[in-house]
Amino acid sequence: MSEKDLEQLKREAAAKAKEAAMRKLAEKNGAQAQTTTDSKSTEVNESSLQSSSISQNTSSSQSESISQNTSSSQSASKSQSESSSQGEQNQTASQAEQKNESVGAADAKAKAAAAAKAKAAALAKQASADVTEASATETGSASSSEAAGADEKAKAAAAAKAKAAAAAKAKAAAAAKAKAAGGSTAGDDEKAKAIAAAKAKAAAAAKAKAAGGSAAGDDEKAKAVAAAKAKAAAAAKAKAGGAASTASSDDGQAEAPSPNQPFLDKYIKVIEDHLGTDVLEDAYINRLSKDVPTLVAKPETYYKIAEFLKYNEQLGFDYLSEHHGSDFETHMEVYNHLYSYKNRQSVALKVKINRANPEIESLAPLWAGANWPERESYDLVGIKYLNHPNLTRIMLADDWVGHPLRKDYEQYDVEV
Repeated sequence: MSEKDLEQLKREAAAKAKEAAMRKLAEKNGAQAQTTTDSKSTEVNESSLQSSSISQNTSSSQSESISQNTSSSQSASKSQSESSSQGEQNQTASQAEQKNESVGAADAKAKAAAAAKAKAAALAKQASADVTEASATETGSASSSEAAGADEKAKAAAAAKAKAAAAAKAKAAAAAKAKAAGGSTAGDDEKAKAIAAAKAKAAAAAKAKAAGGSAAGDDEKAKAVAAAKAKAAAAAKAKAGGAASTASSDDGQAEAPSPNQPFLDKYIKVIEDHLGTDVLEDAYINRLSKDVPTLVAKPETYYKIAEFLKYNEQLGFDYLSEHHGSDFETHMEVYNHLYSYKNRQSVALKVKINRANPEIESLAPLWAGANWPERESYDLVGIKYLNHPNLTRIMLADDWVGHPLRKDYEQYDVEV
């Protein structure tokens, strides 16, 4: 509460006390006036009675009348003296009461001022307590922030240490693995380098031939390709021999047959019983592809075998899940993965075709799912599918030159 409000309360209390005192003084003055009027009326009545008595008792003795008159006069004087004394007493009491009321108003004013001062002191004390509490809160917040910052720093340091330890452990494991690999890794590196060099040399020769090179360039290319093939075959043979010796030394027994071998035997028997023994070029279990039974058809029997695999009651491969074409440099290859929902079995059908003229029958008439994959093989590898319903490019523009996934592909526009 402000000082202005305190002064206003003081003024209001003083005005109320003054008003009460004036009201009590007016009431006392009215009572005093009423008492004086009553005294005068009594005196007039007594005088009238005295006159009447004198008139009626004229015949009485003079001494007796005089005595009576004297007595009456003394009584009247006495009554008047008593009335005056009473008025003086009333006036004195009124003055004393007015004085008491003035003292009461002053006391009320003093009490109001004291109450206002006490309230102001309480408000000041409350404000001081609020300031102290706010300071304590700020101090506590600062301490909490410092503690949280310290915790974050400690966590970050621990995470950095753990990360460094994990990196050191991984590095040590990699070093141990490389040391254990030993000479085989070096052999693979040499093989990869030789193949890369042969491919680069062959590419350079092809480019020279396209630019109008001589027959000597063709001879160099042929020699390089032959050397690369011989080296790769020797490396593969050595690797296979090492794996066989390692397996025999570790296990002491031959490799276990595949769980899908009975299915492959069944497919071969059914095909040979109905189509003959010369329709298949090869058949094997593909260990690198979940032991899927794989049939390799001849180009001229490719479509016949595919049709038989779909419509034969014992086989019933009604779904073609995957088709792609690949360039192996020496030949092109088409791969199909088929599935039988009735028997819940899989089979892979492959065919090798001439790289110089890669043409093969389309399987789109048998499985609609072969439509777009065959268009993709045509677009990127250049395999032509005979009897395809719409053999056009599917990814590149119709006027694109060449097939980008062929091993001998050269960019037509060197700026691309």
